[in-house]
Amino acid sequence: MKVLVHDDKAELAEAAARDFARRAAESIEERGRFAVALAGGSTPRVVYELLASGYGETADLDWSRVHAFFGDERTVPPDDEDSNYRMARETLLDHVPVGSVHRMRGELPPEEAAAEYEAELRSFFGDGLPRFDLIMLGIGGDGHTASLFPQTSALEVTDRLVTANSVPKLETERITLTVPIINAARAVAFLVSGEDKAQALREILEGDGDPHVYPAKFVQPDGDLTWMVDRAATGLLAET
Repeated sequence: MKVLVHDDKAELAEAAARDFARRAAESIEERGRFAVALAGGSTPRVVYELLASGYGETADLDWSRVHAFFGDERTVPPDDEDSNYRMARETLLDHVPVGSVHRMRGELPPEEAAAEYEAELRSFFGDGLPRFDLIMLGIGGDGHTASLFPQTSALEVTDRLVTANSVPKLETERITLTVPIINAARAVAFLVSGEDKAQALREILEGDGDPHVYPAKFVQPDGDLTWMVDRAATGLLAET
């Protein structure tokens, strides 16, 4: 596990854009494609805008070999302002010629949407446990990641790639990748910014508490695990 500390959110986003481009180029060279699960949130938004602008080495990326998926989605239509897909489309996917886009259909009943997305993953990746080249994640102040919220049923799901998850405190349901498929990724990158994440970040990185309380602790991938954080989020860490 690597923890990379950046001075502010802007510097973090620039580093994340460079990391995305590097991993994409390496994956395309080695395997002919780059399968990435995108995240929602304000920090990824800035990363996507940089990627769409051709920032630095991202300008040379062969987008036709990039295949965009999603780590989670709200149960809303694709044009809703709360849709992760809409945010990614407006900031990135409408501006670069990606090879394919695979959205979670939040307008469907959650269980149906989860089953459909799982079938789509299996169609794309083939037999066995799908292995993303990169999964981008964030955390909430409560320690959730993707839509794996504290003390929710999705944390116990080990026989599915995608599941619907009831989140009582938000009075809603979400669609999310499950822990096994996240941990099968070749690389996972957490993007974390802001003082409001400091307590959760300390518990996740340095605490010995129950992962059911801070679900991001469940993320221990077979591949690379990188935490890209800004200094504001590290205020409670023992060492930064």
